[in-house]
Amino acid sequence: MVGYDPEAKCVSTVEAAAAGSASGLVTRVLVSPLDVIKIRFQFMAFESLTKLVHNVTSYNARDSFVHFVCGGLAACTATVAVQPVDTLRTRFAAQGEPKVYRNLRHAVVTMYQTEGPRTFYRGLTPTIIAIFPYAGLQFSSYNILQQFFEWVIPAEGKKGGNVKNLVCGSCAGIISKTLTYPFDLFKKRLQVGGFEHARAAFGQVRIYRGLLDCVRQIMREEGPGGFFKGLSPSLLKAAVSTGLVFFWYELFCSLLCTLKNTDSTMRKEC
Repeated sequence: MVGYDPEAKCVSTVEAAAAGSASGLVTRVLVSPLDVIKIRFQFMAFESLTKLVHNVTSYNARDSFVHFVCGGLAACTATVAVQPVDTLRTRFAAQGEPKVYRNLRHAVVTMYQTEGPRTFYRGLTPTIIAIFPYAGLQFSSYNILQQFFEWVIPAEGKKGGNVKNLVCGSCAGIISKTLTYPFDLFKKRLQVGGFEHARAAFGQVRIYRGLLDCVRQIMREEGPGGFFKGLSPSLLKAAVSTGLVFFWYELFCSLLCTLKNTDSTMRKEC
């Protein structure tokens, strides 16, 4: 199960990182070939934080609140590490014709020379504000759904654990994405700031002076529904990607445990 479990001392921090990397790689190959590094940091950090909570506090590492806090902190750490890459990805996706950036190197050099190093962290504030509850809700919702599943289905009748992990992960992704979607919208709107000339081909261009100004303009010009533009495809992606991440992570952790137990048994027999 995701998170440090003192009763199942099977997967080390390094192995958790390996499982997180493998699950991120497989998921992104299937859904989107991006964010592999972020997922690698996030699962490794989450496992380390829940283990730390178990060792130095009186809290239960399996508690949903602990999963919420540790999941949020892990995601913030990973997000700060990869924010420049995310900004570059958003710029490439947002530019119209003719292309402003010829390639990655040209984009990095141009942005640095014309806008300064801080431009690579545009939208970081709403990103951090959003990612903490988003990731926290992912992990805590997944934990709650897993516990609910175990409560509904008696232990002796449990089958299809992999399907359970996939369903619980998908539902956790939908819940977390829906509740935090407006901040994801704010982040993307701010990341393309200072880039308005390349967006002219798409129609109206909006300029925001910061997070609060972005919120005010969207509310005034687009109404409450503006905060949830593009939610439907995002929910679909969140359901598939989150479900697959948890599915593959649990599967790889189980495989690592099986391999270690098999190796230990063989050594004892010898």
